[in-house]
Amino acid sequence: MTKFIFITGGVVSSLGKGISTSSIAALLQAHGYKIRIKKLDPYLNIDPGTMSPFQHGEVFVTDDGAETDLDIGHYERFTGISALKSDSITSGKIYSKLLLKERSGDYLGGTVQVIPHVTNLIKEFILKESELVDFLLCEIGGTVGDIEGLPYFEAIRQLGYDLGKDNVIYIHLTLIPYLKHASELKTKPTQHSVKELRSIGIQPDIILCRSEKKIPDNERKKIGLFCNLKEENVIPSQDLDCIYRIPLSYHHEGIDKQILEIMNMPYKDGVNLSKWQEIDKNNKLIKGKVRIAIVGKYHSYKDSYKSLIEAFKHAEIYHKHKVELIWIETSNLTQDNIADKFEQIDGIVIPGGFGKRGVEQKILAIKYARIHKIPFFGICLGMQLSVIEFARNVLNITDAHSSEFNLNCTPIFDLMSNQKKENNLENKSSKANIGGTLRLGKYTCILAKESNIYKIYDSEKIEERHRHRYEFNVKFKEIFINSGLALSGMSIDKKYVETIEVKDHPWFIGVQYHPEYKSKPFSPHPLFISFIYSAINGQKVNYVKS
Repeated sequence: MTKFIFITGGVVSSLGKGISTSSIAALLQAHGYKIRIKKLDPYLNIDPGTMSPFQHGEVFVTDDGAETDLDIGHYERFTGISALKSDSITSGKIYSKLLLKERSGDYLGGTVQVIPHVTNLIKEFILKESELVDFLLCEIGGTVGDIEGLPYFEAIRQLGYDLGKDNVIYIHLTLIPYLKHASELKTKPTQHSVKELRSIGIQPDIILCRSEKKIPDNERKKIGLFCNLKEENVIPSQDLDCIYRIPLSYHHEGIDKQILEIMNMPYKDGVNLSKWQEIDKNNKLIKGKVRIAIVGKYHSYKDSYKSLIEAFKHAEIYHKHKVELIWIETSNLTQDNIADKFEQIDGIVIPGGFGKRGVEQKILAIKYARIHKIPFFGICLGMQLSVIEFARNVLNITDAHSSEFNLNCTPIFDLMSNQKKENNLENKSSKANIGGTLRLGKYTCILAKESNIYKIYDSEKIEERHRHRYEFNVKFKEIFINSGLALSGMSIDKKYVETIEVKDHPWFIGVQYHPEYKSKPFSPHPLFISFIYSAINGQKVNYVKS
């Protein structure tokens, strides 16, 4: 029978439940078990697709086109398993389904309530297709005590009773704060968090204690005593310099052994942690430094670029060469200071984004990278703006732009006619249906064999994930033919331009998709490998698969 692991959090948010969940899943994989991870978010949005990056961080996109919480990205990076739409749920989706069922008479005139109707839908989501794996891990978003999270805690409490003690385990992640003025670690917040959890009927089987300092054994005993746990089930989770060391750290602390013991599952002494040991070894061999400028507008909240940051970390481990990310806020970039900003920069990246703010400054940065032969990587909006910059400054189409930002321009990028009709976007002043209407998920791209990007992938056909609405306007395709900018990748139906590159340049590539979504620590994305190699060596390079 499938075993269920429920991961909850307490004291404060942003403790790292997603990384902890991913690390536990990776350890169970190393024991040879088949796993799946699901994320349950209590907020009332249908999904994070329309949420501000400043508030929620990046939106991670799955192969099948779900816009999800960034923790889903951690799940994929640690386990190598592609997530599905059915791996993520929000209260918005739960209540939407509930109300549709009520309107269609599914509840036979009964009073619809949080218990049992909402909790039953949550349980239904958790149990769906669970029989396909040995372990199903479910992370509950937010913290214990949040009013919107109460139905989720009640649902997993019920499942503990429904499925039986040997089949369900509760892991609670809490904070052990360090008070610098007293030189003390404080366990009281954890005690109160567990007390809150127990008050709603859940006794944690394991407590993960996040701290910046090593937790002494006597403090672990104290937590165990007050929280009704054995000391070995109080697991330290000390801050580390690299998140990819966490599976090894958790294994050292014995969390996988304790999980399997509680669930009466065999523990294998020969657990295969070789890929994590290799990553740890390479991370320790990092030397030298390359400086990469990220020109964007969400820099005040770095989680807005979480997958991008991790993709560069993967390339750093691969090359054993430090990648220092230099964050350049678009509002601080001008024609007068651009040379100073990029004086010691080895590569420039324009990541994805939405909205008009900062667009002209990004175009300024692209022009500088193109003229001064600095390795340049444009992702999604970065690719679009690099085409617009080339059209303006090389092809002399002075009013070239995207209709997303200027309706009175030569629209090098525009909405496709079917998008306008389907989503009521023809009239900009109308109430358009914005959520979930982007081009989302995995699409196939065909690369031109003579292109640099073909050499990097070493493949003509690739599949990458998209999240954008505006496309290259194929009406203007002819003006770029025989120019210095190659339209080097097309969608399989040849309707959409997917990749571009400047020919007379060491490394200048733009992609309409988001390659960072598919990069993993044990399988870095080839574009990031090649880009960083070029930034280190100042030359073009063909990526050859190892």
